[in-house]
Amino acid sequence: MDKPLLQVALDTLDIPSTLKATQALAPEVDVLEVGTILCYAEGARTIGILRALYPDHTIVADLKAADAGGTVAEIVFSQGATWMTVICCAPYATMEAALETARKYKGDVQIELYGDWTFEQAEQWRAIGLTQAIYHRGRDAALAGQKWTDADLAKIRKLTEMGFDISVTGGLNPKDLVFFKEIPVTCFIAGRGLYQTEEPAQAARKFKEAINRYW
Repeated sequence: MDKPLLQVALDTLDIPSTLKATQALAPEVDVLEVGTILCYAEGARTIGILRALYPDHTIVADLKAADAGGTVAEIVFSQGATWMTVICCAPYATMEAALETARKYKGDVQIELYGDWTFEQAEQWRAIGLTQAIYHRGRDAALAGQKWTDADLAKIRKLTEMGFDISVTGGLNPKDLVFFKEIPVTCFIAGRGLYQTEEPAQAARKFKEAINRYW
């Protein structure tokens, strides 16, 4: 089983604070995510800036796209994105259009699992050709005290058995990673738990230590 990657979700509000975070974290993480909030605040130009500065990193545009899949994919992949996200409730046609454009740039599309979704839908996503999904405990749910459960593990495991590469996110800290140790998680995603700490690089290294301990 390959070791999971570490991704920082940059839900910063402007370019200067984004660059401050990446300066500290880029040497320690595998994936840089232009978070949904940052996409709203600064747009796709953020992707182009990060691609110029970090040519070897995987860069995610976390659009959670729900429509106009081909159009928004063209915007972010032309700026240098590696992956982009589509919300799980988006029409299949939106997902297909986004994936077609992504492949033109040798990129990929991730399904963001928010709210209600079914494994029947997941079968259709695989039929379309999608191979990545993000298992998400939302910000609001985490703040409300929602914990990771055995039901979460069972869903993640089934998705991996269906052939998905699964990223896991939602208020994670290094101590949480032991909960997932028997599952082939592809990537762990952390945001404010990395870039809003006093020592972001050290915080990232603690995640890496946990990954190395359990995988």
